Amino acid sequence: MTKRKQIVAGNWKMNMDYEQGRDLTKAVIDGLQPSDALVILGTPFIHLRNVASIIKDISNLKLAAQNCHQEESGAYTGEVSASMLKSCGVEYVILGHSERREYFGEKDELIAKKIDAVLGQGMEPIYCCGEKLDVRESGKQNELVAEQVKTALFHLSAEDLQKVVIAYEPVWAIGTGKTASPAQAQEMHAHIRSLIRDQYGPEIADSITILYGGSVKPGNAKELFANPDVDGGLIGGASLKAADFNAIVDSF
Repeated sequence: MTKRKQIVAGNWKMNMDYEQGRDLTKAVIDGLQPSDALVILGTPFIHLRNVASIIKDISNLKLAAQNCHQEESGAYTGEVSASMLKSCGVEYVILGHSERREYFGEKDELIAKKIDAVLGQGMEPIYCCGEKLDVRESGKQNELVAEQVKTALFHLSAEDLQKVVIAYEPVWAIGTGKTASPAQAQEMHAHIRSLIRDQYGPEIADSITILYGGSVKPGNAKELFANPDVDGGLIGGASLKAADFNAIVDSF
């Protein structure tokens, strides 16, 4: 099997003022232990240039933006293009996050265009997919995630698909009091990989990194990452505390 990239990506969401972001970045660096895992900091736009300058000499620490616009430029007040992100030192862009879908009405047809924009600038998308509680309870999670993945990704060439990181978010297990088990995480990750295998073949499928984005913490990371199809995590709340985030990185 092709050795896949192991990744722990932090998503700060809409948190941290400028000084707090600088301090958190430095604390993460201070606590990082030698690791084969790639560590990504996904920050609000205001932090991008500063964080890029702080981490520039650390080979396994990369910078992600949390969104971008699908167009190159134009009259889109308040938006940021992929080329703008590239100019700030960004290498990854989180796209299709469940909160973007829920609060901003983003659909996979739009997300596909954003993915194309990011790839066109030589950056790598972190594409998020996953089902809400009503879908999980109806037993239709596999069908929904299949539709998401096919709509957002299957227009890509095999070469471009290999530049995409996929993050599975069990939306039903985030902030609901319900918990996704490691077995449930593995089941969906295997399903996503099987979709890619059917479309692109086993070599491509085995090369794609698939992250788990369901409330990963220091206490459950090791068990989750031990699954054969779970290649790391997209970390929300725990990424705002350097000690917790670094402990998750150390779980590999």
